[in-house]
Amino acid sequence: MTIHFDAPSLKSTDLEESELRPPTAQSLSGPILTRSKIVHSDPDRGITAGVWESEPGTSRWEFRDRGEFIHVVAGRMTVTQDGGDAVEISAGQTALFRIGWCGTWTVHERLRKTFLVLSEASGE
Repeated sequence: MTIHFDAPSLKSTDLEESELRPPTAQSLSGPILTRSKIVHSDPDRGITAGVWESEPGTSRWEFRDRGEFIHVVAGRMTVTQDGGDAVEISAGQTALFRIGWCGTWTVHERLRKTFLVLSEASGE
C-alpha cells in the first residue's frame, strides 16, 4: 500500500494541536504550539511517519533512542548539535537526526516538515 499526502496543502486545522513537551522535546522559550498528523505508525517495526508544524520558539531535542529524517516544506529553523555548529534548515531542505543527536532547534517562523521516526521496535 502506498500512502500519499500533500503536506504543503494541508490546512493547520487538519492537524492535531498540542503544546511541545517531553518526551518529544523540551521548550526553552515558553509554550510552543505544535500541530501534527500521523499518516503511518507501526510500533512493532519502530516506524512513525507524518506531518509536524511548529510555531516559533527554541527547544531542546534528545534523540537518545530514536532517529528522525525530516523534509521541511515551509518555514525556517536553526539546529545546533551540542558542541557543534549551527545549521539553518529551510523549505525544500532535508535533515537527518541520528540516534544520539542532542541539541537545540530554534524555529524562526512557522515551520512545517514531513518526518520519519525510526526507533527500537516494540515487538520481536
